[in-house]
Amino acid sequence: MDTRQLRAFCEVVDRKSFSQAAERLGVTQPAVSLQVRALEKRLGLQLLDRSGRRVAPTEAGLRLYRGAQRLIALEEEITSELADEATGELEGTFAIGASTGPGGVVLSQLLCRFAEAHPRLNVALSVFDTQTVVEHVADRTLELGVVGAAPRFRAVEYEPFFRDTVILACPPGHPFAGRTVTLAQLQGEQLIVMQEGAGVRQMIEDELRRAGTKLRDLDVRLELGLQESVTSAVRGGFGVTFISRSSVENDLAAGTLVEARVAGLELEREILLVRATGRSETRAARAFVDYARDRLP
Repeated sequence: MDTRQLRAFCEVVDRKSFSQAAERLGVTQPAVSLQVRALEKRLGLQLLDRSGRRVAPTEAGLRLYRGAQRLIALEEEITSELADEATGELEGTFAIGASTGPGGVVLSQLLCRFAEAHPRLNVALSVFDTQTVVEHVADRTLELGVVGAAPRFRAVEYEPFFRDTVILACPPGHPFAGRTVTLAQLQGEQLIVMQEGAGVRQMIEDELRRAGTKLRDLDVRLELGLQESVTSAVRGGFGVTFISRSSVENDLAAGTLVEARVAGLELEREILLVRATGRSETRAARAFVDYARDRLP
């Protein structure tokens, strides 16, 4: 039922006048009369008695008036709730996923600060390999994903989020520490790598191929699934590894890991946001992306 017609009808009943109803609604008197006639025609009932000096509802009109008041009140309540939802405090659950590189330190710290700023919002971060993050975004288990590589997947869209540098992390006192080494020198060192599907590993394989070599040409003896497992092994002196610099900032500052670089490898990458194609952005997702962009390099 057209609530504009109901509002016009209720105003006429309240004020017992078409002209006063029109003034209250900010429209012309003929417009109010047209709305009421259209309502009567639709219902097939006479709703107002226009025979006296003052307009009064008929019996049918009085029944409609009571129901219309409830309907108008409900519409106002719904409108108010939607307005509060659009502008009020964020609440509910915000589910985001990340691959191990960006999810390890940078994203987790950002999300902690974001959650502090929005205490009524439940923030849930899940860390997977890149492919799994993309799949969960595609099936809408996650609202957003943050990954270091972009596997082909029709149901998702990627956009740049922030820049990241990959370094060769070494244990303190290692001969490579603080130096730029060649690929030939790297071939003589035990290399620890992350599992297949990790964004850093895919980047390294691509860069090695571009430089005319392959991962299998290096001395890879350890393949570990978790980023923390890799960094722990390097701290223990079991080899060197390629890893996101941002994920080991604390170790570098504490001196438990030392940075090195490899000549000929371009180890800068774009960290990407993943969204499900065609999915409407929630307020929480939009607020987090804006919050993060203001704080990320």
